Amino acid sequence: MLDRLLARFRRDLALDLGTTTTLIGLVGEGVVVDEPSVVAVDRHSGKILSGGRAVGRLARQMEGRTPESIHVVRPLKEGVIADFELCEAMLRPLLRKAQPPGSWAGPRVLVGVPGRITKVERRAVFGSTLRAGAGRVWLIDQAKASAIGCGLPLAEPLASMVCDIGGGTTEVALLSMSDTVAAESIRAGGDSMDADVVAYLRRHYSLKIGLPAAERLRLEAGSAWPLPEERSVEVAGLDAVSGQPRSATLTSEEVRQALLESLESIVEAVRAVLDRCGPELAADAVRRGMVLCGGGSLTPGIDRYLSEHTGVPCRLAPRPREASVEGMLIALEQFDRWRAALQSSDDG
Repeated sequence: MLDRLLARFRRDLALDLGTTTTLIGLVGEGVVVDEPSVVAVDRHSGKILSGGRAVGRLARQMEGRTPESIHVVRPLKEGVIADFELCEAMLRPLLRKAQPPGSWAGPRVLVGVPGRITKVERRAVFGSTLRAGAGRVWLIDQAKASAIGCGLPLAEPLASMVCDIGGGTTEVALLSMSDTVAAESIRAGGDSMDADVVAYLRRHYSLKIGLPAAERLRLEAGSAWPLPEERSVEVAGLDAVSGQPRSATLTSEEVRQALLESLESIVEAVRAVLDRCGPELAADAVRRGMVLCGGGSLTPGIDRYLSEHTGVPCRLAPRPREASVEGMLIALEQFDRWRAALQSSDDG
């Protein structure tokens, strides 16, 4: 009786707690929160600025523009929680923002997690989400959520392959008959690509830039595959020796060269998944192709690069950034069908 009464005043939420971005979906509404996974903290007191409201977009605006007394922090690293208190402090206002007026009961929240996450890290996700205001929490593997969101025919005896390139991790999975046949999770993604660009500029141009600038270079000027017309762009930063502001001209070929290490890691992850499945499913995957999603899949030309280096045709999901959240919303709407794929804190 109490559960039925509470159900009238609470809503079900899908949470993609990413290293770089947090997306929250509301059943019946779609994605309602899309914020950077950052908080702005006073170094001396350890408190979040603006009365605890300096999270997400507001904190991101401060990044690189604050005095030494203010520190902009990411509570997650490589897809897992690195700072529990800051993660909870970030989640609390975002979960409130996702709920419509009148929802006073703690929402039921489905969270996507990397496939390689440990039991300790899973418990940390349960605990942080509950302390942030959730009434009930379930977890689902990120790759499976993305496959559901991409509309792959998971219930059929065919290979459905997905590659979710997030900020801190890349999840590759081959699924059939609603279950995961083989999967690989690596600590490489959009963040590692941006770090590679930063390192390239410092090594070859003695120029220091931040990760946000590197991300803009990767998405706007870079590519994973040769372009019909290669581009060049001027990038501003600090001279690594003198500390003085200056700029350099970088070509799309150079950005592509900088990305090679991270791209090769993703290729190896795809090959590892194919090696672990049977020949029939591997043949299915080559015939049916692989869907790319996640923010890192927006890197220009990455679909062509992975196709050429893995032998598996690749295509971009219709809404690559939202694929995981959309899959979790479908799982919540069809809860009885997908309950076996979810893990609750009550499951032990």
